[in-house]
Amino acid sequence: MPGNRPRARHVRRLAGAVAAALALALAGAGQASAADVNNTRNAGFEAGLGNWTCSAGSGTTVSSPVHGGASALKATPAGQDNAQCTQTVAVKPNSTYTLSAWVQGGYAYLGATGTGTTDVSTWTPDSSSWKQLNTRFTTGSATTSVTVYLHGWYGQQAYYADDVSVFGPDGGGGTDTPTVPSAPGGLKVSGTTSSSVSLAWNPVSGATGYNVYRGGTKVQSASGTSATVTGLAASTSYGFQVTATNAAGESAKSATVTGTTSATGGGDDGGGGALPGHAVTGYWQNFNNGAQVQKLSDVPAQYDIIAVAFADATTTPGAVSFTLDSAGLNGYTTDQFKADIAAKKAAGKKVVLSVGGQNGTVSVSDATSATNFANSVYSLMRTYGFDGVDIDLENGINATYMTQALRSLSQQAGSSLVITMAPQTIDMQSTSAGYFQTALNIKDILTVVNTQYYNSGTMLGCDGKVYAQGSVDFLTALACIQLENGLSPNQVGLGVPASTRAAGSGYVAPSVVNNALDCLTKGTNCGSFKPSKTYPTLRGAMTWSTNWDATAGNAWINAVGPHVHGLP
Repeated sequence: MPGNRPRARHVRRLAGAVAAALALALAGAGQASAADVNNTRNAGFEAGLGNWTCSAGSGTTVSSPVHGGASALKATPAGQDNAQCTQTVAVKPNSTYTLSAWVQGGYAYLGATGTGTTDVSTWTPDSSSWKQLNTRFTTGSATTSVTVYLHGWYGQQAYYADDVSVFGPDGGGGTDTPTVPSAPGGLKVSGTTSSSVSLAWNPVSGATGYNVYRGGTKVQSASGTSATVTGLAASTSYGFQVTATNAAGESAKSATVTGTTSATGGGDDGGGGALPGHAVTGYWQNFNNGAQVQKLSDVPAQYDIIAVAFADATTTPGAVSFTLDSAGLNGYTTDQFKADIAAKKAAGKKVVLSVGGQNGTVSVSDATSATNFANSVYSLMRTYGFDGVDIDLENGINATYMTQALRSLSQQAGSSLVITMAPQTIDMQSTSAGYFQTALNIKDILTVVNTQYYNSGTMLGCDGKVYAQGSVDFLTALACIQLENGLSPNQVGLGVPASTRAAGSGYVAPSVVNNALDCLTKGTNCGSFKPSKTYPTLRGAMTWSTNWDATAGNAWINAVGPHVHGLP
């Protein structure tokens, strides 16, 4: 979480790439014609680095991890080299191509230059599982070849790439034409609520997407190896199958698995019990970093959700613990802390345990760690009286297994569970990012996503323009990405620092926060960016932290709290 912390990632240097990426991520995939082929040579790196050129000897091929076949590319940035691997691909003039690749590991970029029209690129933050990047380009009237590239980012870990495709009219340079993929294996139910069933399956070589079937009828498409089917009846069993797809066609259906919804809980409006329609979230510090030390009972009543920062990592993968810093909090005892939680809840407030923060090292990257996470959080909920959990992991998130963990927690805690998230701006630029994927995967049990609109530099808004932090436009144009790409307005909040001391950069005055809230909910007090529609049910705002706000005389909550609660 924020609060006087340096940024580990070079966000400002990423701004241009981010701007190109989201504009392309929002473009449609289009339909392929029967004559279209994959014009990439050695697309799966089965012939080593044949047809590919990698900068500064940065590339090699490996046998694991692979997305398909027996080999994949591994490229490692070093110093001022970003590990770029390129191939010149033959294309036809005045033709449209879909460029795609599967990537894993560190920051990964995919693009094409020399198109004769608009060169394109897309990217993704680090990912612990295979993720597909997609974009499209159209060639100019005299264009007969383009340069396709993959690269990582300076100072980041190695990236892996596999199954690269430039799919479109045959350019005459030779092809790697896809074949119909095989049926997915390993289909299983990874979680259920009263209205949804979550599924997971094994990746299929050569697949570019998957279709989910319920009772023999297609109900959903997915780009990855997991999906959540919503809108189901409680206490009901359903049969599910999955197919794999690519440009050559669709596979046979997988074996059927049965998922049974629970009797109570969930709903498409998300979790959160009896929260007000518009709510304010504040982080409470379980440590002394120079901000005013508080007991939980000192937190002003205008805060509807209080996130206790932070849980501690343990030696058990995925599991967390919590220990009150009594010494740092002037002798505040565990019994007093528990009593204050109970008092806040009796007053209608929600108290959640935040997992992560800038130095958080909790990793949920497989089924075992997902189970450990859910079980340990639920145990702490019962011990202290927490209403739920806040996900504030700033070192990457695995959407598949975090989804599994949160659904398991939901099954244990029931429909009153509160789940909040506090991603960095870079984590919510595209629905392909792990954080955004997770939020969409658990939409039926998610309470609110309070993106941290600070410590960020410049970022892309939903209109394709780049905005600088510290302005009403930054808040509104970036929130629009979530509002227009799958989250309900009541699941979106604006996260800002409480004072200039609470963050390294990006502070805005409370009046700017209120203007942004007005712009999004009522269409008034906007800056240069004006949303195409209003979102009257926007959830509200968040601040780091109640302690820093108290240090500044509670100026933030005294201004923003009444404004949030007075929204339509």
